[in-house]
Amino acid sequence: MREPEKKKNAAPIQTNVSATATTASSDLFQKRWFCVGLFPSGKTFKQDAESPIPFLDIMNRSVVSWVDYITDDPMKDLPMVAAQMGFSESFISSMLNETQMNYQDFDTEMWMRMPSIQIRGTDVQAHPLFLLIRKNFVFTVHVSLVDKRFIRLRRYSDTILKKIPIEGLPEDNLTMLMTRIIDTNNDSNFRHLRVIEERGDDLNESLMSAKADRSFLGPKIYEMKHALIVYMNGLWESVDVLHALRYGDAELITNDDKQLNQISIMIEQVKSQIGLSEHMSEVLASGLEVMQSIYNNQLQILNNRLALVVAYLTIIGTALLVPNTIATMLGDAVFEIGPKDMVWYAPLMFFGTLFACIGSWWWVKKMGLLPKKVE
Repeated sequence: MREPEKKKNAAPIQTNVSATATTASSDLFQKRWFCVGLFPSGKTFKQDAESPIPFLDIMNRSVVSWVDYITDDPMKDLPMVAAQMGFSESFISSMLNETQMNYQDFDTEMWMRMPSIQIRGTDVQAHPLFLLIRKNFVFTVHVSLVDKRFIRLRRYSDTILKKIPIEGLPEDNLTMLMTRIIDTNNDSNFRHLRVIEERGDDLNESLMSAKADRSFLGPKIYEMKHALIVYMNGLWESVDVLHALRYGDAELITNDDKQLNQISIMIEQVKSQIGLSEHMSEVLASGLEVMQSIYNNQLQILNNRLALVVAYLTIIGTALLVPNTIATMLGDAVFEIGPKDMVWYAPLMFFGTLFACIGSWWWVKKMGLLPKKVE
């Protein structure tokens, strides 16, 4: 008889509050605006929309929330969407004016810019990912060209927020959410290095051929080097931002050593990727040396062929010198040679030329002046 009481007194199951049905469909949460929030009760709210208006009240009532916005032109849309989220004008101006800065702290507000690296064919680009932090929420802005990394993050965002302790300090909650977003972005960036490595492997296969077309290899090596430079520049930008966060100096960043250690771990991960990229750059540099050696070998082969032609011409010239000398001597008026002497004169010229050719070739061959192989 007590079994129903146990069920009645059991803790209520927390469910997600969402304006859309929960499905596992891959096309879920692809609208421009997205919001997920954690309420003090432990319940979560998750919804996407074409306007941020439905989210404003949810953000005010949440312990911590994440708002994501997809744009085609971040520098154009950023002032408008940041103002809608309640950020100050001076704060917004600093993002637009600072072209070299990737991080800025305003005590109650802060922003950072991380690279979202994308590869389209042979084109490698580092699109900006803006993280704006204020009060109890993290606001991210990224371009629509970025891969599915944020779509996946949207799908599991409520699970991520449930791992944040409700009774935690606001800066602890913000840091935990922020590091998860940055870590997801970094992992997706790291995967693109494998694409560059695969193309580098194909290029190395081409370099193995001594008959490789130099006009083809040169541009390909340049494209690979340029791709690595863009990739490494993006990773160094990530390191700069993470270094600014690792000590927790900002008011909105936690002072908890455990969470700060997570940032330090991310720094080491990014640096290891930079090391791999530098190694690939060295491999490509050696590829340039290989290409130069291939070119030198081709020149050497051409020189060998020309030397062989010159050697044979020398033999022929030397051989023709003998009958020419005989003809010059016998053509003198001292020797009265006429048509009647053709019987012995023609064989003398023929065999003299033949023996001179054979003798010249034998001597050049014996002296090793003829290469055994042209290659």
